[in-house]
Amino acid sequence: MPLSEPAAREKLHTRTVTCEGFRRADGLWDIEGHMTDVKSYGFDNSWRGRVEPGEPLHGMWLRITIDDDYTIRAAEAFTEYSPYEVCGAIAPNFKALEGLTIGPGFTRKVKELLGGTRGCTHLVELLGPMATTAYQTLVGQRRKKPEAPAQDAPPRKPWHIDTCHALASDGPIVKKDWPDFYTGR
Repeated sequence: MPLSEPAAREKLHTRTVTCEGFRRADGLWDIEGHMTDVKSYGFDNSWRGRVEPGEPLHGMWLRITIDDDYTIRAAEAFTEYSPYEVCGAIAPNFKALEGLTIGPGFTRKVKELLGGTRGCTHLVELLGPMATTAYQTLVGQRRKKPEAPAQDAPPRKPWHIDTCHALASDGPIVKKDWPDFYTGR
């Protein structure tokens, strides 16, 4: 185990998040997210009755279809398991994602459209790892067909520089891979 040895403990809850990226035959991309919450103990629920150990309390799905520019062309949500009957009724609101572009300001815009009572907190949270999955899905494919820069146009700073410790503009990776944008000494 890469973490230190934990104190004596009892496992009570597991949240599982799975995100997958797919290339579609029509040239678009599907990014699917699925999250489940399960307890290690049974409990009574006012809507569902008894929820047994290992049975999902939450089970939610979200699919976004994006283009090469990370613009969401379609969005679909589904609630398979929830603690309240009304939870699944919010799924159609996630069509509001259509037209948004995954990039700077995406999380803020999602919260404006689907935050609070306009959405489901679990599905909104799922969009974070789905956005990262979208990038990871397309990045390798986009490298296969590099864009030709406009004649005499200055090079554009790659958007991902300064988005994390490893890609700091004054760090060794940027110095090696994007020297034009290196800001160190």
